[in-house]
Amino acid sequence: MFNKREFEALLARKGVKKYQVARELDMTYGNLYRKIETGHFSREEIGTLIKFLDIKDPMPIFFADELT
Repeated sequence: MFNKREFEALLARKGVKKYQVARELDMTYGNLYRKIETGHFSREEIGTLIKFLDIKDPMPIFFADELT
């Protein structure tokens, strides 16, 4: 399951704004907001986020055991 709290903490640590993430994923801010709320990212989107945010271990964010 997607860990929204961990994702948003990562953005804060990296100093990346959500509008920048939306632009990188080629989507509107509204669409990104919905994806964050539902946790429904495609494999391609996850791959883009891993590269863009230089995520070393994507498991706790995109494949968390529990929703926190």
